[in-house]
Amino acid sequence: MNNEFKLVEPEQLTDNSFKLVGKDWMLITAGNIEKYNTMTASWGGFGVLWNKKVCFCFVRPSRYTYQFMEENDTFTLSFFEEDYRKALSFCGANSGRDVDKASATGITPVESMSGSVYFEEARLVLECKKLYYQDLDPSHFLDPAIESNYKQNDYHRVYVGEIIQCYAK
Repeated sequence: MNNEFKLVEPEQLTDNSFKLVGKDWMLITAGNIEKYNTMTASWGGFGVLWNKKVCFCFVRPSRYTYQFMEENDTFTLSFFEEDYRKALSFCGANSGRDVDKASATGITPVESMSGSVYFEEARLVLECKKLYYQDLDPSHFLDPAIESNYKQNDYHRVYVGEIIQCYAK
């Protein structure tokens, strides 16, 4: 298998986004190569908004990645083959405050041309420029069952990012 990334247009992607995000999971990463954090996520999506190709992802303020999302203009979404499920599980269950997730899982951080961080072992990377954020407001939940996701009242912040680069293997 060719391990080199190729720059592709987002429209060229053939992955099912429901499977890609909800079943395969992704790493949300923000910061620079000197100081970054990554976390596993299975909520988010892709589309077109404001005439731009965008993605959206959700980060709770309690997560260490949150401060990196707040402090940086760009972030990446990295998607992996199933062989990396254990690494993704580890990155979701452990905090970057306590452990170097890349070292612990054997994934290799790489710096993009614009200074974002992604992982060499990923099969697909979306590099995004933050366009918008909004804190979820429980008073707007129309389905009361949604509240069961927030037993600690730790409502996510949604980030909308313009996809500025798309790398695929």
